[in-house]
Amino acid sequence: MAFLSSSSRLVIRYLSTAAATDTAGHAFDPAIRRLARAGDFSAIESAIRSSSLPVESAITNYVSAGMLEQALASLSSSPSPSSLNSLLSSCNHHPKLFLRVPDLFSQLTAAHSIAPDGFSYSILIKSLCRSRKGHQSLQILKDMETKNIQPNVITYTTIMDSFYKEDKPAKAGDIWNEMLQKGLSPDAPAYNVRIMHKALTGKPDEVLSLIAEMEEKGLKPDTITFNYLIECYCRNGKMDLAKKVYDEMEEKGCEPSYATFRSYITVLCKKGKLDRAIEVMEDSMKRKRVPDLGTVRMLVQGLVKKKKGRAAKRVVTGLRHKFGDDFAGGWLELLKMVGLDSTGGEEDVAVAPA
Repeated sequence: MAFLSSSSRLVIRYLSTAAATDTAGHAFDPAIRRLARAGDFSAIESAIRSSSLPVESAITNYVSAGMLEQALASLSSSPSPSSLNSLLSSCNHHPKLFLRVPDLFSQLTAAHSIAPDGFSYSILIKSLCRSRKGHQSLQILKDMETKNIQPNVITYTTIMDSFYKEDKPAKAGDIWNEMLQKGLSPDAPAYNVRIMHKALTGKPDEVLSLIAEMEEKGLKPDTITFNYLIECYCRNGKMDLAKKVYDEMEEKGCEPSYATFRSYITVLCKKGKLDRAIEVMEDSMKRKRVPDLGTVRMLVQGLVKKKKGRAAKRVVTGLRHKFGDDFAGGWLELLKMVGLDSTGGEEDVAVAPA
């Protein structure tokens, strides 16, 4: 491998020792991502060609780097439902290429005489739903039926989720009923999609009713379920009940996620519950699940505006200590916001005490 660049050799070493890439198409190798960000596409191609990766993994990594032509060439060298699914699924997880999935599905199955399987159709439906074209997925369901391919719960859940997000709850209900008529048993993610809709549009009792229905069927509410319940309580002004759900999550076998912290802290800030927001933020730091910069900025701005400068500084210095060298970029704005310089020392900015 003397002809390879040092970066290519590093990637090959990584690829040869890493676990096999998930052929579902979205377990992208971090080393490939780093080279892609640096624009070193020749190193990526050299590394993948010189490795012993299965074709599905090569396709996945090419798409991860945005190298669609190379991914298509790899598929052409070994066309199969598996390599097709790797390419389509990888594109589905790419911020731009997911829009090309429907055309690629049609073109590649025809050009290489590949018979798509149930997973292929599920990927196609996911792409359509991600583009807010849930209505087109109904025709795909019919096509699957003519080919004796049974959609699974995940496929129905994807379509149902799309219809709810397109503000078409009646159509989402039709999909739920069709799923039941097909003899499929809804799982927790399927219920969570319905719970999401009720949390955002209905009352807490409606969410609790769906949770009870889940439990009657032997399904366990998860963190996502409780996130929506907290959201619903907050939206309906029942902050004490939202706090109770949050505080009892671990007792129910769940842990707060990034999404929990982001949504809960956001609503607490909007409702002026800043002391509680600080408690939840400190919990996120303790669990190493600090929400995004926008959420943290909202909290810090709220504290400064309410003249709780000492509390704002405590949040920011706590984050800086927790992040270390990763406290960079936009996060440094927070230091200035609370009157600290880049080293953490006081600036000549008046910040009112808490």
